[in-house]
Amino acid sequence: MQTLPKERRYETLSYLPPLTDAQTQKQLQYILEQGFIAGVEFSESSAPEQHYWTLWKLPLFNATSVREVMAEIDECRREYPKCFIRVMGFDNVKQCQVLSFIVHRPTGSLY
Repeated sequence: MQTLPKERRYETLSYLPPLTDAQTQKQLQYILEQGFIAGVEFSESSAPEQHYWTLWKLPLFNATSVREVMAEIDECRREYPKCFIRVMGFDNVKQCQVLSFIVHRPTGSLY
């Protein structure tokens, strides 16, 4: 059995290898199929005590396709390449965030 390299773990999917764009698209498809509102957030730090990330633009209320959300993720990656970027799904019935996962980590970052 191989142990994982020593590095900070972020959220549920952080124990898997980084998601490819195709895998990210499948997760985004799930968000949209469930009727959740997708949002893109970024932060310079991924410290667990940092509860608030900066929202990239407004949540994507009218997003109907994965391509729209991926375009926003790519634009955020270009604008903030040295930041952590995550996607979150907001449930407007429960009025809360129901899922989130990191889609970009800065190169060479252990945290």
